[in-house]
Amino acid sequence: MPEFSDSPDAVDQLSGIPNPPTPARLSVGVISAGRVGTALGAALERAGHIVTAASAPSERSRTRAAHRLPEARVDAPAVIAEKAELLILAVPDTELPALVEDLAARINPSAIVLHTSGALGVGVLAPLARLGCTTIAFHPAMTFVDDPDDTARLATCCIGITAADEIGHAVGQAIALEIGAEPVRVPESARPLYHAALAHGANHLVALVDDAVVALRAALAGGVGLDTVGGPPGDLAERMLAPLARAALDNALRSGAAALTGPAARGDAAAVTRHLAAIDTVDPAITDAYRAQSRRAAAQSGTSAMIDPALEKDNR
Repeated sequence: MPEFSDSPDAVDQLSGIPNPPTPARLSVGVISAGRVGTALGAALERAGHIVTAASAPSERSRTRAAHRLPEARVDAPAVIAEKAELLILAVPDTELPALVEDLAARINPSAIVLHTSGALGVGVLAPLARLGCTTIAFHPAMTFVDDPDDTARLATCCIGITAADEIGHAVGQAIALEIGAEPVRVPESARPLYHAALAHGANHLVALVDDAVVALRAALAGGVGLDTVGGPPGDLAERMLAPLARAALDNALRSGAAALTGPAARGDAAAVTRHLAAIDTVDPAITDAYRAQSRRAAAQSGTSAMIDPALEKDNR
């Protein structure tokens, strides 16, 4: 494993571990040059490391690598694994086990190897750990949208870290701190729940907001007046929803379920019934989503007895 140096007065305020190791300048390999891999590679370069190579199997990934990691050569994964001191495996979850098996025959046994999957822990890297590699599950809790700001976003997020031992945790923590992120330990057994919670809070939020925009566009269709102020008419639903959604998210993160408002939280069954009928004219699938979320909001607010009868499908 590459050498690490200790700063005598460094203290990890997050975990209470004194003198966390600070990585020396490392030669970094990225497999592959997707949104996450290139963002993380660029962040490591900003921290002083050198991305020497990246795999880029598609034209789009080659273009991305050229823009974000311009000094890195494009090479095959096995060749990259032979030389990298820090190897980043940023591939889809389904591809990771086979990739690990393929790399085992060529890996630099002193390398630090981390993968960026949220759902998988460090166990999937066991074949490389048995060869002597320091292995880490290193998941940025962030959505990457394929633009230059992805690298900057890494400095605002938490990194879910799972390692087989304290050395791995210390190394993962040091790498996270170097790029400006906050390291958070996640037990191996908790990785599925950890990932499910993030998916529920982020991916399902996107689905919910998109449904709301569709319904709002239908409600505003044919409207006249000031619908072009501040942007094209096609953006009106998004502009109307944006401040409300941002305020709701901020309130939820500060106050939890106490931030709930609206008819389900108030126990207003008549309003919920009208909502279901109106949304059903736009898309019954959105109606079903609204029904499910209203049931959950009522449960969180203690109003289920008043709301649940209105949510039965035969009342639609």
